[in-house]
Amino acid sequence: MDASTPLFSIITVTYNASASIRPTLESVDGQTFRSYEHLIIDGVSKDDTLAIVSSMPSDLRRVSSEKDQGIYDAMNKGISVARGQYLIFLNAGDSFHSASTLESIAKAIRENDCPGVVYGQTQLVDFSRRRVGDRHLTAPENLTYRSFANGMVVCHQAFVALRKLAPLYDLRYRLSADYDWCIQCLQHSRKNVLVPEVLIDYLDEGVTTANHKASLKERFRIMCFYYGTIPTVIRHLGFLPRYLKRKSKHLKQ
Repeated sequence: MDASTPLFSIITVTYNASASIRPTLESVDGQTFRSYEHLIIDGVSKDDTLAIVSSMPSDLRRVSSEKDQGIYDAMNKGISVARGQYLIFLNAGDSFHSASTLESIAKAIRENDCPGVVYGQTQLVDFSRRRVGDRHLTAPENLTYRSFANGMVVCHQAFVALRKLAPLYDLRYRLSADYDWCIQCLQHSRKNVLVPEVLIDYLDEGVTTANHKASLKERFRIMCFYYGTIPTVIRHLGFLPRYLKRKSKHLKQ
């Protein structure tokens, strides 16, 4: 595969990300598998984000910086200029788990005749890159679009989608368009393949209560649209013990 058509387009959206961008760049640059492009889609950062990116040059990286309407608009810009067969969205602060992560994903693609979605597990890390714990949901062995009726069972960053079947993000959703996007990808995917390992180290920054609640409300609307209102309400009653357990855990920390 030549450089103009890499296997992967790794898209990193940034805005004032100077405190977190370096580990992301290091993890991409350190990959043993080199058939990728790394797209930095910046929203005109006012800090040193772009200076840090410039200080870590790579022939495989392309950088653009212009105003956008938020993270999902920036991701759409990334999709519009991507040349790779598969899309990976790696946020500033997040990183590939190991130097061989892309190699593992590429191997799964080769062995499964270019599936629509390749996915894996995610672990949480802090700013020092120390492991905090596992994500509260585990990626299932068999993934279908119905799987997301149980929530975001695969982390967005560990969800690798064939570009030709991937839609643009729906900008009606300010906080949960990634959830909607993953569902749409799965609706059009003929085959989904689990890479049985941790693919992503996710920066556990924590979220504000207001944003978290707003995100859950958006996600509920999306669930009702795809899976029906009554089944979604019933399913959420089943989610309640899981929610209370997580809340109790956070209060103890």
